[in-house]
Amino acid sequence: MAGQNCLVANDWICWDYVTSRSQELTDATVEHVWITGASVLIGLVVAVPLALLARRGRRWSASVLTFTTLLYTVPSLAMFSLLLPVFGLSAALVVTGLVLYSLTILVRNALAGLEAVPEEVREAARGMGYGPGRLLWQVELPLALPALLAGVRIATVSTIALTTVGSIVGKGGLGNLIAPAVNSSFKAQVLTASVLCVLLALVADLLLLGLQRLLTPWTRAGGRSSGRAKGV
Repeated sequence: MAGQNCLVANDWICWDYVTSRSQELTDATVEHVWITGASVLIGLVVAVPLALLARRGRRWSASVLTFTTLLYTVPSLAMFSLLLPVFGLSAALVVTGLVLYSLTILVRNALAGLEAVPEEVREAARGMGYGPGRLLWQVELPLALPALLAGVRIATVSTIALTTVGSIVGKGGLGNLIAPAVNSSFKAQVLTASVLCVLLALVADLLLLGLQRLLTPWTRAGGRSSGRAKGV
């Protein structure tokens, strides 16, 4: 009875809402996760070639970085309107928009990681017979991983937040619950869906941090060596 009363009273915290709408919350969360995951993965696939293009020289770098920055400044409603004739009211519309927004972060971090590779390391690899492709995949990209994965973490968290905007076409994951609840002042739904968004961002960031530490063990070793040198 008390649980039903919290719905009637329109309380912010209402466990009965969570239990009675558990399937709806689960479906929205799953959609939110896959839209975010697909957007970041596709963004990463696009960002690396753009970063490689940008590092060819100052002119290329300025063009690529300016282009990706301009994309990020386009309002989401305008972006979706521009993409609507191509993709229609579909998840592809939302994913494409999120991919374009993620490029600002991903391209900059990928470029920073590639430019941070010491030139003497490249020269040593070339001296050992490494061609451009092998140099990129076996030397440059592994050394650029810390900066690249840091960018992926930032892009993932920001994309989780931006995914909610997809509710305007019915493909916004948890945003599909937040938008109508705000309009109807359904407090429990607004708070629950918002908290789930925050939890998704925290979990995703922690998982990616763990992946970063797993794939870049030399960064931890460097930190421990520095600590020992200082007597810590």
